[in-house]
Amino acid sequence: MTPSAADRPADAGTRAPLVFGGIPEAEGFAAVPITARDRVHFRVDRDLPLAEFRADLPDGVTVSHDEGEGLYRVDGPCGQGQVLADWVRAWCAGRGCATVGLRAEAGVRRRAPRDLPPAFLEDLCRHYHPVSLKRLQRNSSTLRMHVPDPDDLHQQVAEWILKAVGQYDETKGVPFGAFLATQLSKWVHDLGRSAHGRTAADTENRQQKAIAAFQAEHQRRPTERELAAYLGQSVETLRRNAQTVATLSGLRNLQSLDGGPDAAEVLVPDSTEAPDQIMDEAEQTLLSHALTAACAPDPTAARGQRAAQPNVLGWATWYLTTWGGQTKTQVSADLGTSVRNMNVHADRVERALKDRLTELSE
Repeated sequence: MTPSAADRPADAGTRAPLVFGGIPEAEGFAAVPITARDRVHFRVDRDLPLAEFRADLPDGVTVSHDEGEGLYRVDGPCGQGQVLADWVRAWCAGRGCATVGLRAEAGVRRRAPRDLPPAFLEDLCRHYHPVSLKRLQRNSSTLRMHVPDPDDLHQQVAEWILKAVGQYDETKGVPFGAFLATQLSKWVHDLGRSAHGRTAADTENRQQKAIAAFQAEHQRRPTERELAAYLGQSVETLRRNAQTVATLSGLRNLQSLDGGPDAAEVLVPDSTEAPDQIMDEAEQTLLSHALTAACAPDPTAARGQRAAQPNVLGWATWYLTTWGGQTKTQVSADLGTSVRNMNVHADRVERALKDRLTELSE
């Protein structure tokens, strides 16, 4: 059995190189260098028959699937990105699947972790798993919010280590441990960005850090004016951003209308007894509830999947374009995200909203 990297002796004042599976860490990565590939990213509107898809892929082309994000990545030779994109679109259409957000990216530098020696990869993951968990202790509040189950957290960390192995470029001169630590900080923050939209997550993060720093310095919470000054913002901007954070916090705690025995019952006046105005208000209330429920976390979704998180960006897109009178281009500029990203989240809302309105009309 290969001894743990931590058990290897080091000369006084000198750190011995890490050895995994009998291979020094640097040599293991150098033996399987990163190569450039063209990549096609896409999602689908229903489950993709992955085994059949893999079997039909052209020679030299591979596919990976991120279940948490519902994202598929098809990798092929350089110069074939657009050809692969057209092939993926046609293959999915032939099986009744619509692609969402399909795009080709040229020259993506990645390595396949499975190409590394198995003993090397296993020992490396065994070493960096507890190291990563310790590094992530400073992000415990964010992790508890998005990955509350300890078993799921261990699985998520293992996936992040493999992701870092695939992206690590040993020619840059940065140790893998340092690269992994940097990526872990980024990926934890991306959990919030993925679930709630980039602007909302970043705004909440800045406000929480500013409040914590002010409390540490003054031993009390800041006033609205003090917090605005601390953030270098006007009070009006702070109030607007605070509303974004409040919406985000509220949506995190959403429950479906039929989410359980304690769920509130929505009473609709009988049309023969209620004036048209009351019925209009009732319809607006039902529509509002339907939109909110369509953006709430899906209780049947597995932890870590996108559907298990509230769809804040989808809610904002629908609300601002339907009732706010804004175009998607305007909303995109205000929220600091792309129209393509908004469409991905809005499409999820549309599918759930159709089901919700069908239920309410029966």
